[in-house]
Amino acid sequence: MQQARVAIKSEATGRGAIAIDWTPLALVPLLAIAVLPFIGSASTWLTLTVAGLAMGMIIFIIASGLTLVFGLMDVLNFGHGVFIALGAFVATSVLGSMSDWTGSAALWRNLVAVLPAMAVAMLVAGAVGLAFERLIVRPVYGQHLKQILITMGGMIIGEELIKVIWGPQQIPLPLPEAMRGAWLVGEAAVEKYRVLAVGVGLAVFALLAWTLARTKLGLLIRAGVQDREMVESLGYGVRRLFVGVFVAGSALAGLGGVMWGLYQQNVVPQMGAQVNVLIFIVIIIGGLGSTGGALIGALLVGLMANYTGFLLPKVALFSNIALMVAILLWRPQGVYPVANR
Repeated sequence: MQQARVAIKSEATGRGAIAIDWTPLALVPLLAIAVLPFIGSASTWLTLTVAGLAMGMIIFIIASGLTLVFGLMDVLNFGHGVFIALGAFVATSVLGSMSDWTGSAALWRNLVAVLPAMAVAMLVAGAVGLAFERLIVRPVYGQHLKQILITMGGMIIGEELIKVIWGPQQIPLPLPEAMRGAWLVGEAAVEKYRVLAVGVGLAVFALLAWTLARTKLGLLIRAGVQDREMVESLGYGVRRLFVGVFVAGSALAGLGGVMWGLYQQNVVPQMGAQVNVLIFIVIIIGGLGSTGGALIGALLVGLMANYTGFLLPKVALFSNIALMVAILLWRPQGVYPVANR
């Protein structure tokens, strides 16, 4: 037992080197370079690329929560969309009460409004996620078919409750004043909010990667997935760890809902269900539970959606499914498959 404790401590301090497969990382720049000749204009290509990266980062924030839940808990939560919608609607209430701050041309005043809106959305989504796990998910651990059915039912109920509180109609969620508009880079227009979205997405990925790979908490969670009995024999509560993972995943979905609502500049109760398809495409491309794989998958999905929307609008809806098929033909388990998945 003492040796196991020492091993956990050693791994948590980062002494174990992990080999990284760099090949999938080249997919994002390769896709961007491959479409440049078809677009023709460098400025249009830059605008589309930044827009695609921003969309991809927002999708990653949304998908990262479900990636954690599935990758670490083996739970197929098709009700993830309700946390996305909930976060967005909470943001409409918080930002609506701070119109003096969002209407200011000063960026710091806008951030004073947006950051609390994100924090409140994450807290509310996390709290609802805790109840969701206890009442809906916990009775069906290890039963994938029942998980799909019961979590989809939970999402439908959640959407109806959102309609009761905020109404069934579309609600505008405009960008704060200082986040509107774009910077000109040569002849290319780079929207300010999209740059902010890329920054937030990178920060979320860095925090998740560091937590899972370099901290004792992350090691305990991963160890609990591989050998639950061993971790519990050391005195650690695996169930509490997993509940914490589910709450964190729900909170990240709430944050992603705020980002997506601002990206679309409106919210509807069904927005979570609408994004669910993209989320599962990202998770499948990434390797069913890999955080790094989900990042690559999300960036590819964002770029593909923007490029095909510009070049071939009629096939834009199917482009990401085609992308997923192509990736799976190359690597049937995704770009970074999780062991034993």
